[in-house]
Amino acid sequence: MLNRVRSAVAHLVSSGGAPPPRPKSPDLSNAPSAQPAVPPEAPRSPPARAGSGSSAPAKTVEARASFSRPTFLQLSPGGLRRADDHAGRAVQSPPDTGRRLPWSTGYAEVINAGKSRHNEDQACCEVVYVEGRRSVSGVPREPSRGQGLCFYYWGLFDGHAGGGAAEMASRLLHRHIREQLKDLVEILQDPSPPPLCLPSTPGAAGSSDPSHLVGPQSCWSSQKEVTHESLVVGAIENAFQFMDEQMARERRGHQVEGGCCALVVVYLLGKVYVANAGDSRAIIVRNGEIIPMSREFTPETERQRLQLLGFLKPELLGGEFTHLEFPRRIQPKELGQRMLYRDQNMTGWAYKKIELEDLRFPLVCGEGKKARVMATIGVTRGLGDHNLKVCSSTLPIKPFLSCFPEVRVYDLTQYEHCPDDVLVLGTDGLWDVTSDCEVAATVDRVLSAYEPNDPSRYTALAQALVLGARGTPRDRGWRLPNNKLGSGDDISVFVIPLGGPGSYS
Repeated sequence: MLNRVRSAVAHLVSSGGAPPPRPKSPDLSNAPSAQPAVPPEAPRSPPARAGSGSSAPAKTVEARASFSRPTFLQLSPGGLRRADDHAGRAVQSPPDTGRRLPWSTGYAEVINAGKSRHNEDQACCEVVYVEGRRSVSGVPREPSRGQGLCFYYWGLFDGHAGGGAAEMASRLLHRHIREQLKDLVEILQDPSPPPLCLPSTPGAAGSSDPSHLVGPQSCWSSQKEVTHESLVVGAIENAFQFMDEQMARERRGHQVEGGCCALVVVYLLGKVYVANAGDSRAIIVRNGEIIPMSREFTPETERQRLQLLGFLKPELLGGEFTHLEFPRRIQPKELGQRMLYRDQNMTGWAYKKIELEDLRFPLVCGEGKKARVMATIGVTRGLGDHNLKVCSSTLPIKPFLSCFPEVRVYDLTQYEHCPDDVLVLGTDGLWDVTSDCEVAATVDRVLSAYEPNDPSRYTALAQALVLGARGTPRDRGWRLPNNKLGSGDDISVFVIPLGGPGSYS
């Protein structure tokens, strides 16, 4: 066991293995694409591909997968080669010619400095039409575009241990969201409170008299208030879960290697829903004010959740790890001494007598960007990772990783936004070297140089943010103006103007 721990500390890498999937989600691999809304989205076809190869050790199957970039970039074969060049690290954005992204959204990306063979980030920007599945009254109705809903969708997917999970999520997650919204089309357009139950599907199995399932009425003196907003949040949460389950089912046949963080924005009926699972980040810059729209999920920020799971299910630790945290690794000679520790219930520290079990490797170790779960992975939420195991062990890590996002809501109708108010989405390649305040300063500097009605200003802003985080090549790598190291990771950025479809279509 000690050899395995030493190997895990030395490498901090991931490998394969997964818990059994829960095959309940709809299979959307071959589902028809979203119907275009008005104004139509930039066309999204199967990803452009060029070449093949592996960005990970031989343990992965990426050698059989193909390199792809978001289709809205409209990259030629030569453009794909430039986008895949670690030496030049050319910034990629949609061309000025042709149809713009919805809301004149700005986008820019750059490949890593050699961290992986290909750019493992992916992005998606769509306008999705949702046709209702049924009438709330239970009476079937004729399909009609007028009775449906349209939502705008942006997604950033930061892959790790391969690009397969990010690529799959970029193609399918918005379809899962559409599927979850089908039951809500009529409900969301009705100002009255949502119904407690939907009508049963004709022919569905079930008791015609459910009264025997109802407890004493005193337990249910009133019905909980459920808002339309919370229904959309629930639909997005379920979509993430179903996407993760589909990855579990298809991870072998479709080479869905690795996993990905997912940061998604949905605009529906005047509200912006920001869903984050991982360490990407979203902020709103409004009149110079910074409004956080997400938080990162790392071993440090989720320490107590991870420790609680390890405490409740010690079999997941495999006799190799302890759920307790100590300021440093305990030495055998310290058995019997009293040392600082904290468990799943504690935010502070206390002393305890060191026992033999405490010599095991801690479930959560390290700090900052070096924090790891089971000495392997530095994020605690995302999609995929069904094959991930502890280094030199058969112990799966997936049980500790959650696919559920945190969803924050911003009501666009409550404020009068100017053209300089934007929502900035970025993978951790941006935020590792750039603070929220620095992003806000760049927003002010770049947008003030353009006319308010110039739709190219948001692409220029996205490019400036990516260039600022990448730095310039020097003798000792990519450097920022202050001579600190620039980001060597993949960097992807969306800039979404908050004027919405009415102002920026």
